[in-house]
Amino acid sequence: MPAPVTSHALEEGAPHPLGATYTGRGVNFAVFSAHATKVQVCLYDDAGTTETACITLPEYTDEVWHGFVPGLEPGTRYGLRVHGPYEPEQGHRFNHHKLLLDPYAKAHMGELQWGPELFGYTVGHPDGDLSFDERDSAPFMPKCVVVDSRYQWTQTDAPRVPWNQTVFYETHVRGFTMKHPKVPELFRGTFAGLALDDVIGPIKELGVTSVELLPVQMFLNQPFLTEKGLTNYWGYDTIGFFALDQRYMDGPNIDEFKNMVDRFHAHGLEVIMDVVYNHTPEGNEMGPTISFKGIDNASYYRLLPDQPRYYINDTGTGNTVNLSHPRVLQMVTDSLRYWVTEMHVDGFRFDLATILAREPHGFDEGGGFLDSCRQDPVLSSVKLIAEPWDIGPGGYQVGGFPPGWAEWNDQFRDTVRAFWKGDEAMAPALAQCVTASSDRFNKRGRRPWASVNFITAHDGFTLADTTSYNEKHNDANNEGNRDGHSDNRSWNCGVEGPTDDPEVLALRARQQRNMLATLLLSQGTPMLLAGDEFARTQQGNNNAYCQDSDISWFDWEAASAPAGRSLTVFTQHLTHLRHTLPVLRRNRFLTGQFSEAAQVKDSTWLAPDGNEMDEAHWTDPQTRCFGLLLEGTAPASSLPQPAADDSVLLVFNAWEGAIDFVLPPRAEGKSWKRVIDTALDPQEDADFQPGHGYTVTGRSLLMFTCQP
Repeated sequence: MPAPVTSHALEEGAPHPLGATYTGRGVNFAVFSAHATKVQVCLYDDAGTTETACITLPEYTDEVWHGFVPGLEPGTRYGLRVHGPYEPEQGHRFNHHKLLLDPYAKAHMGELQWGPELFGYTVGHPDGDLSFDERDSAPFMPKCVVVDSRYQWTQTDAPRVPWNQTVFYETHVRGFTMKHPKVPELFRGTFAGLALDDVIGPIKELGVTSVELLPVQMFLNQPFLTEKGLTNYWGYDTIGFFALDQRYMDGPNIDEFKNMVDRFHAHGLEVIMDVVYNHTPEGNEMGPTISFKGIDNASYYRLLPDQPRYYINDTGTGNTVNLSHPRVLQMVTDSLRYWVTEMHVDGFRFDLATILAREPHGFDEGGGFLDSCRQDPVLSSVKLIAEPWDIGPGGYQVGGFPPGWAEWNDQFRDTVRAFWKGDEAMAPALAQCVTASSDRFNKRGRRPWASVNFITAHDGFTLADTTSYNEKHNDANNEGNRDGHSDNRSWNCGVEGPTDDPEVLALRARQQRNMLATLLLSQGTPMLLAGDEFARTQQGNNNAYCQDSDISWFDWEAASAPAGRSLTVFTQHLTHLRHTLPVLRRNRFLTGQFSEAAQVKDSTWLAPDGNEMDEAHWTDPQTRCFGLLLEGTAPASSLPQPAADDSVLLVFNAWEGAIDFVLPPRAEGKSWKRVIDTALDPQEDADFQPGHGYTVTGRSLLMFTCQP
């Protein structure tokens, strides 16, 4: 290791903001560590290979090491060396031989090269993690980069899409653009490719409002994947909470991401980030020392109280970030505010969010992180979406998050799939899901939008595969098809995988329309998995986390084929109906109670004979056909005034055969207009008289509207 160099004229600097901050005169460095004895900033040449200086931060204030280096410019490459006790049995794993990433670094350059030098202990030593390794890890480490945050935004106002008008569109930067015909080869797989108007325009035309990107913060590839020639494609292993991952960029210039957000905002679309603050890739006691473990292991991670050598593993990845520590909580909230105020993103989806709400005693909806978000003037103004589960005790918390939060509702996914598959006794559960799962979310003034409804997501089958496979086919992952969920509630419609049978293909297409219609016509906030609108397939792989390949890349030729285009048009029709009919996105939960002012119920469940469903219908396991009448004249708020919106009738028939359904009465001279029949392709509007029967094709969904 080169000898320390102190040629720079150091100043004491300030303990805040944390990280490396360019002031115009130089760079201020500030690093939190409660247990370190010395912190050094090592500077590197532009290639990131040769150390040019190693500067000891001169001051220590409120557990923050800090110093100011005049003359340093944006683009400076650096890393940290942190000195302190190596006492794993006390929770301390300092090893100054290991170059560390600054937790607050805004950019990185270079790739991590896995090797035994990255570990604080000597790999293979009889004492295991109690041993101490003196090899320098710098040649194997990426380097942090000082950034210039100045950027000229063309869109200064965020779209601020109201929650009850929101339609999420979950996608992957690389997968979406790698084969896109409008993206030049140079830009494929990057933010620059996604930022093209020819790419954004069709997303906007689809009728979605908010594009949710799988993780784009700096993450690592695990060795067990690289050894098999695979990669961490999804990116759920973040190591840099303030930095973008280089694989989506053409260098360390963060303006590429800002330009993408700026272009999305120009089209009126929000950008939502999927973020992973619950764990890091440093793993357990046998994992590498890359950043937090070497800066202050005992502060950053949850350790077993009586055996701090070992980590609490509520994430299933080896470690759990300790948000009960005020400085760690500050780091996460500082990161979130950075992405909102500096990068202009519009919200976040939190991976394994139950962990973020964990205190030492377990999940707490009044925990520090959730309280911090609720009171923060920046974070409380953007969209906050929880994945409300983890593998720890009491980890499943759907409906358990506080007001102001939306939550992924996996009950919607499981119920809708099972219902359209034809499972028995699903009618009551589907009724709850279609009406925003009020049994879970209607409390403490929460609104229907709190239920984020989805049928498919990045994790699991695509919509096309849900109708094409009974079993997962994950052989390409090289794990013996043991990975991924086995309970997919899918149905292949008679043939496993690809087929040329026209009847099977027609049924699959109808089943896809059934589930898309259920998703986009239900109360709550819908989330569409990108590609489902044109029947994208992953060839039966329901766990494509490691597939940076044709399995995950979007096949845009299929999107432009007749079947793909037809489904896209159908999806556009659904989103148009959702946006134009307020009764489909009420901002209050449906009650089924009679309104004296409007002389109607806001919602009524109907049996095929046109009468209101009773207990016998709900408890009959064979009930597979029923309707939901949504009265547009029912009050749309707690005020008693009648509304003046169109009424909607939804009819669900998961039975394999046709059933006659009596259309409910309307005011004299009014008729029902059919706007959706999933048995028809393309769709055809037509008028039908109240009180008359309509033959509902087996396994189909209908929607009628009637003006007030």
